Amino acid sequence: MLKKIECYIQPFKLETLKNALVEEGIEGMSISQVEGFGRQKGFLEDEVPSENVKLLPKIKLEIILDDNRVEEVAKLIVGLAHTGKIGSGKIFILPVEDAIRVRTSESGICALI
Repeated sequence: MLKKIECYIQPFKLETLKNALVEEGIEGMSISQVEGFGRQKGFLEDEVPSENVKLLPKIKLEIILDDNRVEEVAKLIVGLAHTGKIGSGKIFILPVEDAIRVRTSESGICALI
């Protein structure tokens, strides 16, 4: 079965995390620059919140992989994305019904490797 790891991290953590994922054998990922807020509505620990929500820059990584690799990859992401501060990020793990390589029509895990 395939899973999707969708995670949001601090921008300054991207290079280290990307390189570590490649070293661990991740053969593909999508990376987007996004903005968002969480429970603190975008305000950092040392800021006084106002009524307005503040959008903060984040990096979104999307990785499709075999179910048996999800736990190890999620642990790697947590270990490298952790800052110890509010706003370190989030990881979401979702089921993927199928994957199809457009060029060859291969599907399932074969479309990923």
